[in-house]
Amino acid sequence: MEHPSLFLARAVLAFAGLIALITPAAANEPLSLSAAVSAALARSRSLDASAAAAQGAREMAVAAAQRPDPVLRLSLDNLPVNGPESLSTTRDFMTMRSIALMQALPNADKRRARGERFEREADAAMSERAQRVAQLQTEVAQAWLERRMQEQRLLLLQAQIMEARVLVQTLDAALRGGRGSIADALGAREALAQLEQGLIGAQAERTNARLTLARFTGGPPDHPLADPPPMRQTLAAGDEADPLRNLPDLVALQAREAVARAEAEVAQQEFKPDWSAEIMFSQRSSAFSNMVSIGVSVPLQWYRPQRQQRELAARLARVNELEAEREEQTRERALQVQRWREGWRAGLDRLAYLDAQRQPLATQRVDAALAAYRGGREGLGPVLQARRDALNLALERLALERDTAGLWAQLEYLIPDSSTGVKP
Repeated sequence: MEHPSLFLARAVLAFAGLIALITPAAANEPLSLSAAVSAALARSRSLDASAAAAQGAREMAVAAAQRPDPVLRLSLDNLPVNGPESLSTTRDFMTMRSIALMQALPNADKRRARGERFEREADAAMSERAQRVAQLQTEVAQAWLERRMQEQRLLLLQAQIMEARVLVQTLDAALRGGRGSIADALGAREALAQLEQGLIGAQAERTNARLTLARFTGGPPDHPLADPPPMRQTLAAGDEADPLRNLPDLVALQAREAVARAEAEVAQQEFKPDWSAEIMFSQRSSAFSNMVSIGVSVPLQWYRPQRQQRELAARLARVNELEAEREEQTRERALQVQRWREGWRAGLDRLAYLDAQRQPLATQRVDAALAAYRGGREGLGPVLQARRDALNLALERLALERDTAGLWAQLEYLIPDSSTGVKP
């Protein structure tokens, strides 16, 4: 019978082998846009910073709502410094060794207002975290779309270069056989050189796009991409939708406004001075009796118009400032979202028109120019020009598709995605 430890060791090795087989497949799985967004959110340290700021504010809220620490005071009172009793602690009846305990007593409303102020700070930190989530989602989506466009552009140029090289080889063979013209051969070589020069720039831009996306996701730059999601619908596209209601940057402004109102409430509570109570025990020499003193103190707000009232006015002015800023930002964002909607819809219509009208015409023009060249009715120049125009149209379509997809991403990630699994 096999020893249990040997069986366990073999099971572990078998499991490790299975993992080794599964891991490469998972690593080669194409990276979808949603997976890239989720990976970036899980990797972002700025979101952890916002969460830490909120936690710190909540801790301060508890501390701020407490009474101040009591004060312990030790003193030697009425020590003579001249005469026959100089520096004696026992011969003069007024010399006392005292111990006192003093406690400031702010009222409950003031302590509640101080704690509430930091609670609103915590809310503001979490709203700013949601704003960072939405911003990060949009940035990652834009980086994913940019990389996809650059890779498609590179593939398109590579396909055009392959065709151009075949044409150059054909014309060179014709020249060697005494057929064709030198002008056509040189024209084909010039067209090939232009494409190869464009390929150099396209390769650099693809590399930059890959590095940008990898900076967000933390994965390898050459990780293959999955197909893009359908971009003809988005949650923020309908006229009935109200994306401004929960828009993170506007919610963050509302949270900051709440902080300012809480600070104004603290300033209002400062009109009520903090009372302090003190009890003191004083010990004298054995010939004299000990003493107990009890006292209450309260600040005299002689300069309330220049101090407390000015501070309250400043806090209320800050509230008005943030309120006006939020209203103005709301109007601006409403216009911006409306423009994104119209641009996205127009982009979809332009893509459909290009595919239905312009693309067939470009293909027909290339076919007609090629047929005329083969029939000897035209030179190679019209063929090369028709192909350049077809390439420019294909690149134009890629750019238009990228711009339209970018507007879709702006609308799709207006509000943080709660399905990413990133917890506050």
